[in-house]
Amino acid sequence: MATEIEKPAVQIPPAPTDGEQPLSKNSEQSIAEEIFENNPPEKNYEEMLRMMQRMNDPAYLNTVSMNELYENVYQSRPYIIDGLLCMGTYLFVGAPKVGKSFLMAQLAYHVSTGLTLWNYQVHKGTVLYLALEDDYSRLQERMFRMFGVEGTDNLHFAIYAKQLNSGLEDQLQKFVREHSDTKLIIIDTLQKIREAGGEKISYASDYEVVGKLKQFGDRNSLCMLLVHHTRKQQADDKFDMISGTNGLLGAADGAFLLQKEKRTDDTATLDISGRDQQDQRLYLKRDPEYLSWELERAETELWKAPPDPILDFVSRLVTAEKPEWFGSPTELVAALGLDIKPNVLTLRLNVNAGRLMQEHGIHYESSRAHSGRFIRLTLVSSEACRS
Repeated sequence: MATEIEKPAVQIPPAPTDGEQPLSKNSEQSIAEEIFENNPPEKNYEEMLRMMQRMNDPAYLNTVSMNELYENVYQSRPYIIDGLLCMGTYLFVGAPKVGKSFLMAQLAYHVSTGLTLWNYQVHKGTVLYLALEDDYSRLQERMFRMFGVEGTDNLHFAIYAKQLNSGLEDQLQKFVREHSDTKLIIIDTLQKIREAGGEKISYASDYEVVGKLKQFGDRNSLCMLLVHHTRKQQADDKFDMISGTNGLLGAADGAFLLQKEKRTDDTATLDISGRDQQDQRLYLKRDPEYLSWELERAETELWKAPPDPILDFVSRLVTAEKPEWFGSPTELVAALGLDIKPNVLTLRLNVNAGRLMQEHGIHYESSRAHSGRFIRLTLVSSEACRS
């Protein structure tokens, strides 16, 4: 097949932050490859030495240009519950006895079974629920009342756990190693895993606590849901009612706030705000028999990205009958029958790789060899698409 040879630019991928790691080679490997491709052999060593000296300078600042940013393919944050809960670290806050633990049990059960929740599509996976203010007897009674005897081996409970900086991370990591499909870890409550007698609560200490849990969640590509309390004082911004400093919300990816007008009410509002999802308010009603929360209505409809014709064309090229395509960007343009420059198509697919996977179940990979750039498109199973 004919291939288009593109001269690659030297690329220094950014240091991963917020769990967004480029799905490309590490910095040192990509820099070395670029140098060896673009220089005659006698200049390779000299160029490599200059690059190493530059990177070892204490004042060196790792930057990427906008063009280099588009050259990378970044891991997207897949939804655990479409439109409601995605990979990341979230606070779930509410007043004591407002019904937080019942809603946590509901989320845990639906994710562990894959059952639809309130018309939201759920992606099945293992769930670890640290119910640190409960005992097994109360958990048994609660789960039976809510779900009957339809149990699942994908939902695991613990009523004791170590504290942060005292072994909790090791416990969680061991669980994830033993259950590689873990999608959700609920810590109920955050206060139970904070070190007793530590330094005075401050913005810095709050930020550090949530930040460490976020690092763990991002490293393992899962959702951390941290149950916490609100303070009694009202606030113009409801999320300012979170007990503690703004460091908690500042380090998290978002928050859920469950509120009732009166403690005896069987209705509540659930306000949702996050970096990777649309702000929304849900109106819930408590089922008096099963004690589960039911959705009455949503204040606004979820925003949906408009259809992307390029992704639609790709979905018609990669099908169950032909589950893989491999070739150069020029060949892909021809196969799709599009009037678009090959490099523009590559950049569009780089940016929309996560959407291509989530909406069409197609894994996109862009690689570069001495002969040029190549693209591989692979149709994955529906279950793999959800991971």
